[in-house]
Amino acid sequence: MGGIERDGEGFVVPAGTLAEAFGVSEEEIREKMRDEKITSRSEIGVGEDEGLWRLTFIYGDRACRFIVDGTGRILKRAGFPIRTTPKAPFRKEGLPRG
Repeated sequence: MGGIERDGEGFVVPAGTLAEAFGVSEEEIREKMRDEKITSRSEIGVGEDEGLWRLTFIYGDRACRFIVDGTGRILKRAGFPIRTTPKAPFRKEGLPRG
């Protein structure tokens, strides 16, 4: 897996790292990023997670998440499915009381 580099306040994730995570080619990653079909989110750790960042990438119905330190070193990587259909509306009636 390729390394993630720190770029000022953010990070640069190589296409090869995302290609490996999503099981597609680097060219497909670049194309999907240009077409905004891969989205990303960066979150900074607080409290006991201070000094860590969570970088999440979403492509179709899959997500890949990296936990990195301040230098971009990957501490943890996870891939998981995401919900692509809206949740059913919440219905107050009929819920058990208790």
